[in-house]
Amino acid sequence: MTPIEIGLISVIAIVFLIYAGVYIPIALGTVSFVSIWLMRDNFTLALNLLKIAVGDSAMEYSFATIPLFTFMGLIVSKAGLGRDIYEVMTMRFRKVKGGIGMATVGANAVFAAVTGSSIASASVFTKVSVPQMIAQDYNPRFAVGVVAGSSVLGMIIPPSAMLIIYSFVAEQSVGDMFLAGVVPGIMLAIAYVAAIWFMGRFTPGFVGGRPAEDYELMSGREIASKTLPTLGLITVVLGGIYTGWLTAVEAGATGALVALLIALIRRSMSLKGFWEALLETGHITAAILFLITAASIYSRMLGLAGLPNQLQDMLAGNQSSFVMIMIIYVVMMLFLGTLLDTASIILIVVPLFLPLVEAMDLSLIWFGIITVVGAEIGLLTPPLGISCFVIKSTLNDDRISLKDVFMGALPFAFVMLIILIILIRFPALSLAILN
Repeated sequence: MTPIEIGLISVIAIVFLIYAGVYIPIALGTVSFVSIWLMRDNFTLALNLLKIAVGDSAMEYSFATIPLFTFMGLIVSKAGLGRDIYEVMTMRFRKVKGGIGMATVGANAVFAAVTGSSIASASVFTKVSVPQMIAQDYNPRFAVGVVAGSSVLGMIIPPSAMLIIYSFVAEQSVGDMFLAGVVPGIMLAIAYVAAIWFMGRFTPGFVGGRPAEDYELMSGREIASKTLPTLGLITVVLGGIYTGWLTAVEAGATGALVALLIALIRRSMSLKGFWEALLETGHITAAILFLITAASIYSRMLGLAGLPNQLQDMLAGNQSSFVMIMIIYVVMMLFLGTLLDTASIILIVVPLFLPLVEAMDLSLIWFGIITVVGAEIGLLTPPLGISCFVIKSTLNDDRISLKDVFMGALPFAFVMLIILIILIRFPALSLAILN
């Protein structure tokens, strides 16, 4: 077989193995290693490339952003800052049709800016928001759909683990990727709020609910105590990166320290909780490092097989326009999103398209935002909508089925697709803060 044939078979094999339940790095690394061995008929070469991939991944200075931001997010989650922001938002939107849903989106957007995890957001707001919405007679499908839809903000609004993974794959600055995610993340949050208002106005049966007339008002001091810690943390992290005072790694270290100080001052975290955060940080960091290492050897395998160049020549030969290439890319991500998780999509698809994007002189920062937003739609679509599964398992309510979660999330997946099209059409939106 030719190297291209081996490369194509290996990509198909990787997708099949991941869908069959094989751990992503194992599937990527093993298939890539064997493919290189077969292409060059040289076991030593394959082994040396694996050593290089491990060294390149583990020795990257910017890799330190992963444990630092992960630790910061876990501390913030355990300190209860997500619940505080939600309570303030709910009070502000209490008299609006679908107001609790809007409050959930707003709180999730703020929470995403200090956790960077869709899974954490889905878990926290399933416990906090869904029971309150159901108590206010909201449609259960709408209640879980709002949480599922807004939870994906954790992967777009920085700091985001997916933006970090993309930055390693595409060799881009983590700080630049973070800043590029701000405007798209805010756009998506605003679009969600607008969609909830539209549904409340024109499809009130789907939304349901009644105004919380007996909701207790907060004093200005109470509002400040619940919001200022989170807003201060966001300002320190993103403000430090934007002004250039802090690199992404330094911002992660500073954010982790500030989050820990907030938790200590509020006395909202025990020594046991601190130890659990440390252990979970280690587990998550090791898993992501394993992913990046596997992605590194996968990229080398694709290069040896010549698949990226073959794809570029094929599209150039067909005289494919920018619009056509973007349609192919988005459709591919949407299809894979029904089968694979976001990290798998980024690791498998991005190395194939990077040379093509560079040849077209397009911004790799913008391409990263398009990739993450497109792949995140998969979190809301069956059969592998991870956020939907997290919500169902966290909720532990037999009255709400997995189908209800998926159906409730469907309108928000459609809103994401509209925002994705806008971001493709107007690249300046993703690069606004960087310019």
